[in-house]
Amino acid sequence: MSFRKRNAVISSSNSSQAAPSRTENASIPGVRPSPLDGRPTTSTGTASLDNLLAGHAGLPLGTSILIGEHGTTDFAGTLLRYYAAEGMVQGHQIHVLGLHESWRHSLPGLSTDDKKSSSKSEAASNDKMKIAWRYESLSSGGAPRDRDAIQRQNSSVAGSTSIFCHSFDLTKRLGPTDVKGQIGFHPSMGMPSLSSPERNASSPFKQFIKDVAYKLANSPPSWIHRVVVPGLLSPTGYSSSSSRPEEVLQFLHALRALLRQYPGKLTAIITLPLALYPRSMGLTRWMELLSDGVIELIPLQSSAVHAPPPSSKSDSKSEDQIQGLLKIHSLPIFHEKGGGSSETNSAHGDLSFSLSRSKGLVIKPFYLPPVGEDDQEKKKSDSSKGNMEF
Repeated sequence: MSFRKRNAVISSSNSSQAAPSRTENASIPGVRPSPLDGRPTTSTGTASLDNLLAGHAGLPLGTSILIGEHGTTDFAGTLLRYYAAEGMVQGHQIHVLGLHESWRHSLPGLSTDDKKSSSKSEAASNDKMKIAWRYESLSSGGAPRDRDAIQRQNSSVAGSTSIFCHSFDLTKRLGPTDVKGQIGFHPSMGMPSLSSPERNASSPFKQFIKDVAYKLANSPPSWIHRVVVPGLLSPTGYSSSSSRPEEVLQFLHALRALLRQYPGKLTAIITLPLALYPRSMGLTRWMELLSDGVIELIPLQSSAVHAPPPSSKSDSKSEDQIQGLLKIHSLPIFHEKGGGSSETNSAHGDLSFSLSRSKGLVIKPFYLPPVGEDDQEKKKSDSSKGNMEF
């Protein structure tokens, strides 16, 4: 009969190898496990949109979203700017198709409240790092611990306290001190020339897929890539040859293949002008089938839609004014439970959105006001104005 010490820890090579891999996955900035099934997710830059994505509290890696918008507004473009700005702050790699480098200067900057919260979290993590090494060893029953393992544990704790979704201000621009990632642009149309005909011009979709595939293959596993495609098939950004169905569908097939090939490194958001390509067209339906999530934006035709974002001096009522409706046609669903969308009624009910200066695009349930409330407000506004008699 053999005896061994009770407090002795049996070490194995498999456990020692599995621990660093977990810390490496946890230390990726801007990535956290889904509360639903544990798959890695990243933020879209809009907190209300993250809450709608099938219960994952973010966009799962290896998925894509197609956002269609009616009319001539650019609310979908605002979502793309938040998506790209979040990636730049988190240190991700951004790939933009169809735009030039001037689009970089339109990314919103971090709000002052977000900077204060990030400084507090950094101060708390620095205080924990200052704890003496001999006090850290007391938690293991007096046994000596590896200094490298303690540093890995402290780095994982500091990474877990990092902000997952930042808050941005539309009146500010993203400063160079806040940028940690890289952004690359792939214009869909070059400068017009008489010598080179349009037939010999290479397809912008194929060249874009080649560049993204090359960077994905040669980048470390901890690098997260984001694909941004604003205004797909818009006449202002794409030529007539690029708008053919065979070109577009091959591009979406290739992009979906990259998403499935690199399920832990790549996400994509595409916007589509529904005024030019309505959902009744067969091409649009095929594009929706090749996307993991489909969202439709319906702006309300009122004077408040075309007005600029409210300033800091405006009241809260103007910021909460509904500017459009939102419909969810499909969401990234991964298992038989339905991804959490069947448990909540938010994805099936009527949704609305409003654009705020500090809160960004806020998505919330849509409710009609009580009967007679609008008439009372009109009477109050009319009574406040003085009657002018001539």
